[in-house]
Amino acid sequence: MTQHDVHTEHVHTHGPECGHIAIEHEGHLHFPHGEHYDEHVLAISQQYPASCTPVECACDHIDCRHQRIPHADHVDYLSHGQLHHTHGDHCDNHGPVVT
Repeated sequence: MTQHDVHTEHVHTHGPECGHIAIEHEGHLHFPHGEHYDEHVLAISQQYPASCTPVECACDHIDCRHQRIPHADHVDYLSHGQLHHTHGDHCDNHGPVVT
């Protein structure tokens, strides 16, 4: 069996009506696995790059209500279907979210 990170202290069951967005990923995302949930992270890929790609963004992502999405070694924010990463004085577009 391969080693994987288990998410503990889960208070509800994920599914189509749970209120969380489901994101297609390679795998802070939870994936049901037997009697527990695994922690997943979006890998850097052609779909989800980590390059500096400035995009117009009206939000500075400080105390905002956008969902935080773990992406490789950093956190992106889900904004209008795109992954935004704060980078200096701008946001980078780390790709459209595939659900």
